[in-house]
Amino acid sequence: MINWLVSLDAWQQALVGTLFTYGMTALGAALVFFFKDIKKDILNLMLGFASGVMIAASFWSLLDPAIEQAEANGSIPWLVAGIGFAAGGLFLYAADRVIPHMHFGPNQEVEGMPSHLKRTILLVFSITLHNIPEGLAVGVAFGAANQMVNPTAGVLAAVSVAIGIGIQNFPEGAAVSIPLRQEGLSRWKAFLYGQASGIVEPIAGVLGAILVTKLTSVLPYALAFAAGAMIYVVVEELIPEAQQNSSSKNHHAVFGVMVGFIIMMVLDVALG
Repeated sequence: MINWLVSLDAWQQALVGTLFTYGMTALGAALVFFFKDIKKDILNLMLGFASGVMIAASFWSLLDPAIEQAEANGSIPWLVAGIGFAAGGLFLYAADRVIPHMHFGPNQEVEGMPSHLKRTILLVFSITLHNIPEGLAVGVAFGAANQMVNPTAGVLAAVSVAIGIGIQNFPEGAAVSIPLRQEGLSRWKAFLYGQASGIVEPIAGVLGAILVTKLTSVLPYALAFAAGAMIYVVVEELIPEAQQNSSSKNHHAVFGVMVGFIIMMVLDVALG
């Protein structure tokens, strides 16, 4: 399997990886056929888990390789990582302000530009927004793999990113489709909207891989950019939502973060 992946072009590798992450989103969204609601504690655990995976991936899979690549290019590592990281956060901030969306939770205020879109579409847009950096992270990782002295090791590291994000996409898919079912949608519509939130990942992944292979000098910036965007999503959206309606005695979100972080760290260190 790995030898087959290594033989592909970077954009093809990114497509395979992000189709897997999208498939995991769809698989999670399919839980709506078996459950009509989701306990708040379970949802908090899911969101915390997704946060932990993204935090770990941001450093081990993105920032650390960005620093190493910047050093290899003769650039100032901390400056390159800082610029890319800040740019990723600012990009998501701008998207937050422009794209109309609505977060799940009790205080469902519409954010972004004024819109007459349905609530369900706005809710899906909210999840779609933070799938962009996830897809970009996978694509950039595969793009970086093809510029390493040992492409096989690079592809293994990129596979670990795809596996980690795919794992956290499973509960994420359920966290989209089941609340949509509670909004009054049929099971099929809730599933279709839930899986649709992950379609942006293959698009972002392929574009990211093409960018870093065509413009090799931007690779460390692109890696740090993806890390910044992912951390922005975690801090601005996932952790606050995981803490909604949680009592001081409830630590489901915290345990989710810890487990997600450990799993992603193990994957990256073991495969990378």
